[in-house]
Amino acid sequence: MKIGILGGGQLGRMLALAGYPLGMSFRFLDPSPEAPAGQMAEHIVGDYDNEPALARFLEGLDVVTFEFENVPVETARAIARKVPVYPPPQALETSQDRLVEKRFFRSLGIPTPPFEPVSSLDELRAAAAQLGLPAVLKTRRMGYDGKGQYLLRGEPDIEQAWQALGSVPLILEGFVQFSRELSVIAVRGHDGQTVCYPLVENTHREGILRTSIAPASVDPGAHASAEEYAHHAMQALDYRGVLAIELFDTGSELIANEMAPRVHNSGHWTIEGAETSQFENHLRAVAGLPLGSRECVSQSAMLNLIGTVPKSEDVLSVPGAHLHLYGKAPRPGRKLGHITLRADDKEKLAAGLADLRRIVDRS
Repeated sequence: MKIGILGGGQLGRMLALAGYPLGMSFRFLDPSPEAPAGQMAEHIVGDYDNEPALARFLEGLDVVTFEFENVPVETARAIARKVPVYPPPQALETSQDRLVEKRFFRSLGIPTPPFEPVSSLDELRAAAAQLGLPAVLKTRRMGYDGKGQYLLRGEPDIEQAWQALGSVPLILEGFVQFSRELSVIAVRGHDGQTVCYPLVENTHREGILRTSIAPASVDPGAHASAEEYAHHAMQALDYRGVLAIELFDTGSELIANEMAPRVHNSGHWTIEGAETSQFENHLRAVAGLPLGSRECVSQSAMLNLIGTVPKSEDVLSVPGAHLHLYGKAPRPGRKLGHITLRADDKEKLAAGLADLRRIVDRS
């Protein structure tokens, strides 16, 4: 089976690595000649709305998927008229606009932070009065890894936030008091079978995911709620593939922050830490194959490598550590790779993670 992937970043690269043992082949479409997935498979360099590039990309493909959610919906719909596209373009459209996404969650009974759309400074002032401060002003589209956001701590921040972000449609979200951030990674197959990986606890800094711990220490009710959220969302979208939902844990309930209709950074631990990785299960789903087990094989952690890369020998000297580099040139704030760590128990995992953090911090 030949699979086309829109986007050539590290997620596409890891999809290809997971698919080769299954006898799959791949072709990527990405506008950057340096896209890291191009080191793994054929890479068509071109914009997503470039018709000649699209024609070359689609030739001989059996199915198309995507590795990031900012692919133009119009492109995905045009491709779907010629080749099956999974997850469906409707999921892409829903995830690209935070206001649409929040309304979608609410329509399914999934709790979200309070929110108001904003299209003018007066509307921002009114929304701030309605929701109270602090609150977070966000662009409705294209924001990721903390970009396109402005924290309003008090009234003096309102005009500054508008000057920083007010050139595009916005959404103001009420601040949620939460104890930690969690995520659920779920996958739905061609026959509607749905499986959810255990909840993951995530730590962010400067808007970028730094660490994930799996499985998170949660009561069964929290996992059941997250699984229910994912099931409802995928059923409503007639979904096929991996879906990630980021969640705030308030102690009394899980509140949905946003979703990603693709394999997700907080699921990288599954490469070594689960019976079947999120990448393999995504490919199984889009290819119409039976899904694999999502069971954990150990306690696991994932540590992102941001901006710099430590020496391989230092990382691999830590028992249970596995190094994944993405073939990217270093620059501040860029995800260059990740380390996954496996251990028999939480104490050994914590000790190994502390060692890895020291190694990464001095790189």
